[in-house]
Amino acid sequence: MSPPHSQGTAIHDLASRLRRLPASCGPVRLVGVDGHAGSGKTTFAGELARALDDAPVLHLDDIASHDELFAWTGRLLTRVIEPFHRGESAEYAPYDWQARHFGPPRTLPPAPVVLIEGVGAGRRALRPHLACLLWMELPSEESWTRGRQRDGEEQREFWGEWVSAERRHFAEDPSRPFADALVRQCVKGYEVLPGPVNTAGLDHALTLGDGPSAMC
Repeated sequence: MSPPHSQGTAIHDLASRLRRLPASCGPVRLVGVDGHAGSGKTTFAGELARALDDAPVLHLDDIASHDELFAWTGRLLTRVIEPFHRGESAEYAPYDWQARHFGPPRTLPPAPVVLIEGVGAGRRALRPHLACLLWMELPSEESWTRGRQRDGEEQREFWGEWVSAERRHFAEDPSRPFADALVRQCVKGYEVLPGPVNTAGLDHALTLGDGPSAMC
């Protein structure tokens, strides 16, 4: 059985709106899910993908690496964005964070909606290819605390390096000011609020919630 909040109306209403957006990358409506590390992007993207009839999800953790925490733009454009613009399937080699090398190729089809999830999904070089940018609305320190608790003591050194790298990235290339909608996780479900900017298909008055906002 799916988690309770997957049955809420906010995600399904958002999915319906995303389906109606114009294609942004060849035949694909490319949707970015950005936010600080630990903010809940992966969980939310999974829920949204299910509401979109199991839309493909590209995790940027598969594109990045220890040596290129944020210097992966060229690889993403070449392996994913350019094939999508041609209406072709993308093919990329996901990175193995334990073995520290890229694995066997994986295919990503040019589905009607494809989600790109990860820190930097709304970066400057990707925004022209996005139909919509969603930002997980959770402060950085709270997100990082959650991430550290999730990953445990063995990742403590990595998190120290990551936080510095993420600070530099968002200082140079912020995503939140360009988000079409802000997503807040509530005690039950999600609340989707208007972002600083909106695409034509997402109403400025957009406010979708599965429960009282006071619970968020």
